[in-house]
Formats: sequence, C-alpha cells, structure tokens
Amino acid sequence: MAATPPRTPFLGLPPWPERQAVARALRTETVGGLVLLAAAVVALAWANTPLSDAYTTIRDFHFGIPALGLDLSVGHWTSDGLLTVFFLVVGIELKREMVVGSLRTPATAALPVIAAVCGMAVPAAFYAVTVAAGGGSRDGWAVPMATDIAFALAVLAVISTHLPTALRAFLLTLAVVDDLGAILVIAVFFTSDINHRALAGAIAGLVVFSMLQRQRVRGWWWYAPLGVAIWALLYNAGIHATVAGVAMGLILRTVRDRDEEESPAERTGRLLHPLSAGLCVPLFALFAAGVSVSGDALGKVFTTPEPLGVIVGLVAGKTLGIFAGTYMAARFTRARLNPDLAWADVLALAALAGIGFTVALLIGELAFPGTAAVGEHVKAAVLIASLTAALLATLLLRRRNAVYRRLSEEEHLDADADGIPDIYQRTEADGA
Repeated sequence: MAATPPRTPFLGLPPWPERQAVARALRTETVGGLVLLAAAVVALAWANTPLSDAYTTIRDFHFGIPALGLDLSVGHWTSDGLLTVFFLVVGIELKREMVVGSLRTPATAALPVIAAVCGMAVPAAFYAVTVAAGGGSRDGWAVPMATDIAFALAVLAVISTHLPTALRAFLLTLAVVDDLGAILVIAVFFTSDINHRALAGAIAGLVVFSMLQRQRVRGWWWYAPLGVAIWALLYNAGIHATVAGVAMGLILRTVRDRDEEESPAERTGRLLHPLSAGLCVPLFALFAAGVSVSGDALGKVFTTPEPLGVIVGLVAGKTLGIFAGTYMAARFTRARLNPDLAWADVLALAALAGIGFTVALLIGELAFPGTAAVGEHVKAAVLIASLTAALLATLLLRRRNAVYRRLSEEEHLDADADGIPDIYQRTEADGA
C-alpha cells in the first residue's frame, strides 16, 4: 500500500531568499504606512478646522494640458496620476510573487488566492445585503473589497508586535492578490464610454514596452516617456489610468540575466517603492481622507445604508471571508497549519486585513462620483471601518504576542554571526 504523502506546511518558515525579499518590501511599506497615517490625520484635522475652505480649494484646483484631455483637479491628479506609481509597484510585486514567490505554483498559490478571493467576495456580499435591507445603492459593492498593506503594517509597528515572517508574508501575498482584484474591478466595472482610438494607442504602447523588455533595451529615458504616454492614452480611453501601472509592472522582466545584478523589475521596484509608499500614497490620502467628522455626519454613517454596508463589509466581511476561506482551503487540501501557530493567528490576520483605506477610498470616489453627500459618508465609513479593524486586530494580536516574540527571536538568532539565521541552517541540515 502506497504511503500517504506528507501534508504541505501552511504558514511555515519561508525560504531564505523569499524571506529577504519579503523583509525588504515590508520594511518600506511599514515606513510608508506611518507616513500614510500621518497624512490621514493631517487631512482629517485640516478638513475639520476653520481652514477647511482652503483644503477644498486646493483639492479642487484644476491644472494640466486641456488639449490632451488632461485638465484635472489636484485630487484627481493624486488618484489618477500618483496612484499609478503605487499600482506599478503592485504589478511588480505581483509578477515577482508569480515567478519566484508564493504564487509560482498551484500548490503554494491555492491558500492565499482562495483566502483573498473569499476576502473580496464576502465583504461585497455583506455590503449588498446591508444596502438591500436599507434600500440603498449597490454601486459601492466593491468598496470593502480592498486591504491596505501599508496601513496594516503601520498598525503592527505602532502596537509593537513581533509577528513571525510567515504571517507577514501571508498578509503581503493576500494584499497583492487583493490589489489585483481591485484593479480588475476598476478596469471592468468603473470604465466609462470607451475611446477606441486611445485604447488602441495604449495597447500599442504596451506592445512596444514589452518589445523593449524582450530586446533587453535599458535606460529610463526609453521607458519613462512611453509610460507617461500609455497612462495618458488609457485615461483618455475612459479606463482608469492606474490600470496602466499594473500592466507595465506585469510586463517588466523579473528574472535577471547572467550579466545583471538586478532584473528590471527589481531595479524599478527598488527605486519606486519608497516614492510610492512615502509620497504618492500619502498625498492621495491627504486629498482623499479630508471628510467632516461632525456628530451629524457620523450619525449618517451608521444610519445610511451605503456607508453602513462599507463598515459591515470591511470589519465583519473581511474577517469572516479570509478566515473561512483559509480554513476551508486548508481543510480540503493537504495543507497543515504550522504547529507553532494557531487558527487564532489567522483570525487576527483576517481582522487586520479589514483595514481598507487607500484602494477603498479610491473605489469609493469612483462608485459615487456625482453624489457628494453619499461619497463623503462612504469615505468616513472607510476611515471608521479601518480604525475599527485595526483596534480589533490589535486586541487579537496582543493576546498572542508572547508566542510571536519567541518565534521571532528564533527566526533572527544568528549565533555564528554569518548573516544567515541559525534556524535556516538547521532546516537545511535536517533536510540533507
């Protein structure tokens, strides 16, 4: 009788190269998340002081090149322009995950993908049920689908948890798949009338971009003007311009050649990641998070179906969706939870993923563009839900922090000072 193959470990220690890549990405995201938190606080304070008129005037000030269809407000430049850099970094990270990371094989991709899909579908369903019961608009069904990795990591930094690398890597993979889902939703469901000539031009630009990569053409002076042209053409085509960022990120070559120290994707990600996390996303938050927090406005958040649906979706839907999706996927596959961890850790991580913020605010603006009151209430709901999810996750994570501290110390112990933690050398020796 054939022996039963061993069950695949879930949330086990990632390979050393993968851990190094994850650590680099998370380090930048954590710092960027703290800047993002500061920008959100400034936006809220600014919009709720006697200087609120100045905030509105700056946010709504238009500039650009009207002849090219690019006469946008400051707020729109940050959401349609600066966030393209953010989604370019997302595209690069997604490509890396698919080529060398957690999404490279069906076996390793199954759990995070199923968890992320459930973490998008269940919040959307919770929103739909809530607004149906209250007679509201279903236009905002996609708002509670997104996870803000930078905000989540900033929360971890503030509460000083010692979360193991496996949990952080799983959260990062969840957020990457989440962002892909968000950009697909934006491209498919929030596209206005298509300008086919502009779309054809954008596609031609992406083909040229791909050819330059295949021919190993180097030099930012080729790619920067071409990238701006692709962005402008997609914007004029009626497709949200941030789609250009993901498309170019997915085209960039991830595997380095023998004569390269870094692949184009690695080099571009290294250069743009700090810019995205430290400037582009915080500036978007500065002009998107400025909402009124008066007693009347807060009351409307909990009595109006649309913002209430966002809160229910992000806080309850995200937590239940990710946890249930992960548990069921592990139950019906050969995945075995890391014996050093518990399902309570997955629940805490699922609650942390309820922090929507950046992409949730973006989708909220797209879902309710002509309904100022509802749109403002939805923004407030995103802020309240993200804060609630952060507090809930904090309570769940702090209960297990002693376990996390022990695991973190084991992961970082390097007694022989050779630059590689001892746990990796023991693992290699055990497998030899």
